[in-house]
Amino acid sequence: MSKVFTDFSKINSMNKGIMVGIPIAIAIIAGIIAITMIPNGDSDSMEVEDTFDKEISPEVTPEIEKKFDEIEKIVDENQYEVLPREWQTSGPFQIDRSQYALGEKIFLRIGGLDFQEKGQVAVMRPLNDTHYSVYLTIPFDGVNKDAFNYYLDPQLSKTRGLCSVDDVMGKWALVFRGTNYANLNFEITDKILPGTNWDPVC
Repeated sequence: MSKVFTDFSKINSMNKGIMVGIPIAIAIIAGIIAITMIPNGDSDSMEVEDTFDKEISPEVTPEIEKKFDEIEKIVDENQYEVLPREWQTSGPFQIDRSQYALGEKIFLRIGGLDFQEKGQVAVMRPLNDTHYSVYLTIPFDGVNKDAFNYYLDPQLSKTRGLCSVDDVMGKWALVFRGTNYANLNFEITDKILPGTNWDPVC
């Protein structure tokens, strides 16, 4: 009878040893797998650094080459050249040039309006050699703001009656309504800013 209990206690202690050993073995195996699966951080960071150090060399494809040729052709045909600024002034109002190519923005600078000065800048487009039409108006009020800038961008517009370049080219004027300041005049020539589209719209 005592031999049976002894054998049973041996078996029981062996089972306890196996039960304790299995989780330890699983933990060791899991640790080894985790270590082998972690990516090597050094090699990844080296790749990133190498990428930053590399010089980017643009690849010129036939499409890009064709676009360059088209732009050069447009520039050559129109002999487009950005003119230097030659500020024209009338009281607190200034524009940056007397001539602009089709597609160039007209830079209007307003600075130092008196407190009581209030009115509109009427942008007048030519209808013919003697008559003008209002293209747009820009309000100003020295009480609210004594200085600001404005970019005029004359474009073809069916609603404004500007159907083709012939309606845009010519001598324009800025009239300062509500003041005694002299008008400022500028001309939009037949030269075209490269990359702009001036196909008729009506």
